[in-house]
Amino acid sequence: MTVFDAARTALEALRANPMRSALTMLGMIIGVASVILVQAIGSGAKQVVIEQIRSLGSNLLVVEADLRNARTPAGAAAAVTEDDAQAIEREIPVLEAAVPLIHGGAQLVHGDLNRGTILYGTTPAYLVARDWQVAAGRNFTNEESTSGAKVVLLGETPARVLFGDTDAVGASVRIQRVPFTVIGLLVPKGQTTSGKDQDDLALVPLKAARARVFGTNPVNPRAVETILVKVRDSEAINEAEADVRAVLRDRHHLLPSQEDDFSIRNMEEVLRIKEASARALALLVAAVASVSLVVGGIGIMNIMLVSVVERTREIGLRMAVGARHFDVLMQFLVESVTIAAIGGTVGLVVGITGAGTMAALAGWPWVVRADVVALAVVFSVAVGMGFGLYPAQRAAWLNPSEALRRE
Repeated sequence: MTVFDAARTALEALRANPMRSALTMLGMIIGVASVILVQAIGSGAKQVVIEQIRSLGSNLLVVEADLRNARTPAGAAAAVTEDDAQAIEREIPVLEAAVPLIHGGAQLVHGDLNRGTILYGTTPAYLVARDWQVAAGRNFTNEESTSGAKVVLLGETPARVLFGDTDAVGASVRIQRVPFTVIGLLVPKGQTTSGKDQDDLALVPLKAARARVFGTNPVNPRAVETILVKVRDSEAINEAEADVRAVLRDRHHLLPSQEDDFSIRNMEEVLRIKEASARALALLVAAVASVSLVVGGIGIMNIMLVSVVERTREIGLRMAVGARHFDVLMQFLVESVTIAAIGGTVGLVVGITGAGTMAALAGWPWVVRADVVALAVVFSVAVGMGFGLYPAQRAAWLNPSEALRRE
C-alpha cells in the first residue's frame, strides 16, 4: 500500500463518520487557532508598544531631580539646572542635544474658548530630542528663547479645541492672562502606552514660562525639573549615560560615598524591557494555547483506538489476503495524520480570520509570521503522528485469525 492509497483510505474513513471526525479535529482546530491568534495579536500589540515608546523620543536619556536624595532644604527642584544641561551638551561629544524643561498645568484662552493643558517651558531643541516635527508654522528660535519671547507652539489637541478648522498660526492665545502668539502647530503623536494624550500640550520658551507663567524657583533661579539628553547613536547610549552621571556628580560636588541627587532613565532600556516583557507574555500564552494541541492529540489517539476495535475484522481480512504489518500501520498512521493536518489547516484559517477581526475591532495592527504558521502546521502533523502511532501499532500487530473471529 502506497502513502496515496493510505491517504485515500483515510479520507474514506473520515467521510464514513463525519460528526466523529469533526469532533476529533476540534481540539487541533482550537489549538492551532489559539497559537496563531496569540502570535498575531501579540505581535501587533508589541509593535504598538514599541511605536508608542519610540514616540517619546529615540536614543533618549531623561535626567530628573531625585526627591529622595536632594540635598537642598527647599526641595529637589534645585538639583538639576540649565547650567547642568549646558555642561552636559558641551562636555559629552556623542550628544545631539541636552534640553532643560519645566512644566505645569495652564489654561489657554482664545476668544470665548478655553482649554486646560500641560505647558512646557523649554528650548528649541526640545523638538529634536522628542523627534517631533512642526506641521504648520515654525519652531521658536534661539533668540526668542534667550529673550523670553511670548510665542507658543500648540499640540494638536488644544489647537483643535481652540481653533477648530481655522488656521491658528499667527493668532493670539492667553496663557494665565498673558497673550502669546501662536507660531507653530505640532504633528500629532497620539497616546502613550499609559493612555496619556501626547498632543495635549503647549511649548513656550523656558524664560517666558518662568517670567510669565510659573515664576522662578526661590532657591535657584536656574533650576529645571528635567533634562532631555538626546544621543546621536543608540550604540553609544550606555556610554553617554555613564558620562552624564559623571558630569552631574562632578558639578554637584558629590563624594564617592554619596548617592546621586538626580535620576537618569534610559528610554532604550525601557524599550528593551517592554519588548522582553511582551515576548515573555506571548511565549507564556502560546505555551498555554499549545496545551489544546496536546488535548487534540489525545482525542485523536482515543478515536483511533476506537476505530481499531470497530475495524478489527477488516484488519484481519486485509492481513489474510496479503497485507503486511507495515501496510496496516501505514493505513492507520496516515489516517491519524490526515485528521490532524485537516484540523490544523482549519485552525489556521480560523486563527487568521479571528486575529484580523480582533485587530480591526481594537484598532491594532496584526502580524502573522510565516514561520509561526509553518510551525503550527508541522506541530499539528507531528501531534497526529505521535498520538496516532500507538493505535496504528495495535492495529498492525493484531493476529489475523483472532481478528477474523471477532464479531
